[in-house]
Amino acid sequence: MNQMAQHILEEGSISDADFARIAGLVREMMGIDLQPHKRTMVASRLSKRLRATGYDTVDGYIDYMLSAQGQDEKTRFVSAYTTNMTRFNREGHHFEQLANDILPDLMNQARKGKRVRIWSAGCSSGEEPYGLAFNVLDACPEAGDLDVKILATDIDTEILATAKRGVYPASSTGTLPNGQGDKYFMPVDRSGERRSVNDKVRDLISFRRLNLHGEWPFTGKFDIIMCRNVAIYFDAPTQSRLWQRFGEQLCQNGLLFIGHSEGIGPEHAELFTMVGRGVFSTDTSRVGNNKSNATLHMGNIQ
Repeated sequence: MNQMAQHILEEGSISDADFARIAGLVREMMGIDLQPHKRTMVASRLSKRLRATGYDTVDGYIDYMLSAQGQDEKTRFVSAYTTNMTRFNREGHHFEQLANDILPDLMNQARKGKRVRIWSAGCSSGEEPYGLAFNVLDACPEAGDLDVKILATDIDTEILATAKRGVYPASSTGTLPNGQGDKYFMPVDRSGERRSVNDKVRDLISFRRLNLHGEWPFTGKFDIIMCRNVAIYFDAPTQSRLWQRFGEQLCQNGLLFIGHSEGIGPEHAELFTMVGRGVFSTDTSRVGNNKSNATLHMGNIQ
């Protein structure tokens, strides 16, 4: 791209028309609401994509990205405008409630033949679904032999690849309780500075790309859905639709976990009952008569 255009974008300046077009694409493709105070971020990330693809204009870049030849670039564009900030045991009170009040009974039901399904929606680099698996195995070491599955989804294929690898700095596991850092990891090299989750954990989880803003290619119900610090990036109507869809996807007395900065409005009062900080229970008899647990059609999720 020409040096003047590159300099302008790197300095955080972007025209109203270009900002509106990028913000519109991000909203259409991902449901993310980019407010005007994000202009500098939008310009900075856009400049990197223009430089990488060699385009001189925003219009030229967008035309290429939306073309049949630009499918790989569309994936990189999505990665550029998604936020991936997470860590093990983030909002630890949620994992404490799972460990103390929820999973013991749920795993006892699994031992009796119940199908158990848990969904980490917006799983980022994998710390959340792995943390769920750690707590499932703490409650039920034989969970891998039962009908217990965790689905972990994200729209960003690059961050999903990181999640699938399951390799983390040893220092990042220090926040894990109950010796989970020792039980469920193994060293990657002699230095011990990097650690990989073990196969017992991996076997519980399926990672798939999924756009929460699009179609969900599975049927049935989930016992637990964890979608934390994701909806905060959506506008109010998109959030409302997401809460409704989650409520319809939960089994009777299923649980939805959301982030500390997120809230569910009064329009969903008939769907959810608050049972903890950022934890909501739903009675699916109000939203449908199918009370079966989730049957995941994993092959349909790209």
